[in-house]
Amino acid sequence: MSSSQNLVLAGIDGSSLTNAVCDYAAWIAQKVDAPLKLLHSIDHHPEATDHSDLTGNIGVDSRDHLMDQLTQLEQQRSKLRLQQGKQLLQAARERVMQAGALDPITNQRHGSLVESLIELENDLRVLVIGVRGKVHDNQPDKIGAKLESIIRSLHKPILVVNAEFKAPERIMLAYDGSQAAEKALDMVANSPLYKGLVCHLVCVSKDEGRGQLLEMAANKLQLAGGIEVIAKKLIGIPEQVLSEYQGQKGIDMTVMGAFGHTRIHDWLLGSFTVKMLTNSRSPLLLLR
Repeated sequence: MSSSQNLVLAGIDGSSLTNAVCDYAAWIAQKVDAPLKLLHSIDHHPEATDHSDLTGNIGVDSRDHLMDQLTQLEQQRSKLRLQQGKQLLQAARERVMQAGALDPITNQRHGSLVESLIELENDLRVLVIGVRGKVHDNQPDKIGAKLESIIRSLHKPILVVNAEFKAPERIMLAYDGSQAAEKALDMVANSPLYKGLVCHLVCVSKDEGRGQLLEMAANKLQLAGGIEVIAKKLIGIPEQVLSEYQGQKGIDMTVMGAFGHTRIHDWLLGSFTVKMLTNSRSPLLLLR
C-alpha cells in the first residue's frame, strides 16, 4: 500500500472537540507510521442563500437593490468562512506537529462533508472525527447530524472522539462473532496501534456457545503477541453493560463493528451503534 493510500485523516470544524480530534489523529499517525491529513469542509448550504421570500412583495427597483445587498453579504460571509477555515487548519497543523506528527497535509474543500469523505475514502487508513460538531457543541446527549451518514457511507475504520485526548492504555474490543467483529479482532491482532496495550475482549450474550467463541478470539490475540488480553463474558442489554464496563475498568478506547444489525426495529428505535455513540465514555473505533 502506497503512502497516498494510507492516510490518517482528521476532520475538523472548530468545535470544542477539534483539539482532541487533532491529538488522536497525531497519536495514530505516529503509532502506525502513516501520513496525517487535516480536512476542513465548507458546506455553503444553497438553501440558505434563497432570498426570494424577502423580496417578493416589494417594488422592482427596491427588490433589485436588496438582492444586490444580499448577494454582497453572502459573498462576504463566504470569504469569512474561507479565511476562518484556513486559520483553523493552520492552528491544527501547528498542534499536530507539536504532538510529533511530521509534515501534516492540510486540505480545505467546498461542499458536503459526506461527499468529500467518500471522494477521499480510497486514500484512507482511518478517519478521526468528533462525535458532534459545532451545531451540537453544547448538547452532550446528541451526536453530530452527519455522523451516522458518514459511518454508513465509509468502509474504512472511523475513530469517533468524544473527550479530551488520553493516550490509550486499556482498550475494549466488543466481540459478538459477527463479520465486523472478526474484522475488528484481526485489526487489533495485527496493527502496531495496539501493541503494548491491555485489551479487554468483551462479549455480551446469554448463549453458552459464545464462551467458546470468546476463548478462540482471545487465543488469536494472544498468539499475535504484544497485547495483554482479558476476556470477559457479560449478560444484559449490550449498550448498557458495555458502557458500565468502560467505566469500571477505565477503558480508554472501544473497538467495535458498526451497524451490524439490520432488523426493522433497529432502524425504528435506533441502532446499537447510535446508542453506543451516545452513551460511550471513551472514543469509539468503528469498523464496517
